[in-house]
Amino acid sequence: MGRIFLVGDIHGCSKTFKKLIKEEIVIGKSDNIYCIGDYIDRGRDSKEVIDFILELRDSNYQVHTLRGNHEQMLLDSMSSSQAFSIWVGNGGDTTLRDFNAESVDELDPVYIDFFKSTKYYVYNKDFIAVHAGLNFDADDPYEDKNSMLWIRDFRVNRSRLGGKLLIHGHTPMHGDYIRSQGFGSPFNIDGGCVYSNIEGMGNLFALNLYEQKLLEVRNIDF
Repeated sequence: MGRIFLVGDIHGCSKTFKKLIKEEIVIGKSDNIYCIGDYIDRGRDSKEVIDFILELRDSNYQVHTLRGNHEQMLLDSMSSSQAFSIWVGNGGDTTLRDFNAESVDELDPVYIDFFKSTKYYVYNKDFIAVHAGLNFDADDPYEDKNSMLWIRDFRVNRSRLGGKLLIHGHTPMHGDYIRSQGFGSPFNIDGGCVYSNIEGMGNLFALNLYEQKLLEVRNIDF
C-alpha cells in the first residue's frame, strides 16, 4: 500500500514545495499526496507551484488538490469587480504578476480548469481533509462550503467524524504548535510557510498519515 501525505498551505513558495516533495517525501508513483489548498498569492511564484503539480500529474504521480479560500477568491474575481479588488488586496496581485496578467481572464484555460477542479474536501476511511475546517453546528457540515474555505477556531464534534482524523490548514500556526499536536482532530498543518519573516513560522509541513510523522522544510524561497 502506498503512503499518504497531506501538505499544508504553499502560497507561491515553489522552491520550498519542490524540496518537500522531492527531497523530504521523495514521492513515488504509489504515494497519494493531498494538498490542502492556498497554492497561490503572497509568495513569489504561484504559477510555478501550479505548473509543478501539473507536471507531477502528467508523470502519473497521484497529487490531489483541495480548494483554499485564495483559489476561491481568484475564481470569484472572474465575475465581480468587487471580488477582484478583494482578491488583489489579499495577495492576488502577486499571482497576476507571476502569470504576467492583469486579470484572471488572461490565464491559459488549463489554469482555470485546475482551479475549478479543486475539491472542497476529501473523505475516506482514514481521514477527512479540508482547507479551513468544518462547521459542526450545521445540519450537514459538508454542505457548508464557505466554512470549509474560511472558518477558524471551530469546535470539533468527534462523534460526527466516525473515528477519522480531521486535517486542515488555513490558520497559520507557530511551528512548535504544529509539532506538538497530538495525533487527533483537528490537526492543523499550516506552518505559515510564506511568513518567513515572523518568528516561529516560515515552515511547509507534510503529514505522513500512516506513520503519524511530520515532515517540514524551512522556506527557501525568500
